[in-house]
Amino acid sequence: MITKEPKKILVGGQAVIEGVMMRVPGAYATAVRKPDGTIETNRHEFTSVAEKHSLLKRPILRGMVSLFESLKIGLGTLQFSADVAIQAEEEAQGKEHKEENKFVSGLTMVFALLLGFALFGFLPLYITTELLSIGKNAFAFNIVAGLWRIGFFLVYLWVISLMKDIQRLFQYHGAEHKIVFMFESGNDLTVENSQNFETFHPRCGTSFVFIVLLASILMFALIDTAIIAIVGNITLPMRLVFHLLMLPIVSGVGYEFLKLTAKYQHSWWGRSLSAPGLWLQRITTKPPSDEQLEVAIIALKTAFGDSYDNYVGQKFVAEAVE
Repeated sequence: MITKEPKKILVGGQAVIEGVMMRVPGAYATAVRKPDGTIETNRHEFTSVAEKHSLLKRPILRGMVSLFESLKIGLGTLQFSADVAIQAEEEAQGKEHKEENKFVSGLTMVFALLLGFALFGFLPLYITTELLSIGKNAFAFNIVAGLWRIGFFLVYLWVISLMKDIQRLFQYHGAEHKIVFMFESGNDLTVENSQNFETFHPRCGTSFVFIVLLASILMFALIDTAIIAIVGNITLPMRLVFHLLMLPIVSGVGYEFLKLTAKYQHSWWGRSLSAPGLWLQRITTKPPSDEQLEVAIIALKTAFGDSYDNYVGQKFVAEAVE
């Protein structure tokens, strides 16, 4: 008897404010539960630029493209979920609060970007520069700075996980993972069935971020070594500029590493390499309620649209990095 290998398909997702975004071949959709209990959806057709230009499917480049497209889609879907929440709040408070809500939303986004740059860009380099005289030892410097960066990341995740709204977001993150697992299994896509699956997924964006943090240590050390060899010295502003410029390449390397660990996730070394990312998901995912799973299911079905029936009952291996 010949056993068919599971088909491969690009499926991934993201938690948003009171909802979930699901991405499938050719489209993505977001489902958000409103305060009155109804679910609002938003679907977009989407084809990756890598599908139009074969060169962009090459290793490293495909990771860079995936990162850019994921950020673009992610920010757009987050904005949609925020707009739904703001609209509901306006209906409750009155139209006079409309401009105020938009201003607060924009200010929050700017603050988040500045905080991210400070914690993961500036502070690790500044602290290492000020505390240790190892600026000319590129590898030692970046190992220390990288450890600071990872430490800030862990503390940041732990602190925000204490916030009630973020706990809700992490529940939707767990719902998204369960539904992806359910879809891959080929079982009926129901709330009852999906509760039997874990919330820890090997291709989670949390794992990707952690891998990028690790890859950045080596990549930044190499670029610092080159600068020191050419210029003879390296300053903090120089490090900031060149490290920022290197981020797309670092993310591309991290993407390849994550795909490799996912491919060999059943081997002992694959499990070992993916373990830190799965451990982090104990913070970034929480067990979802049935109502949250319902939202994730609607997001996936909406994303597939009329083609959903073509995938029912088949087993898949999701290739996408969230």
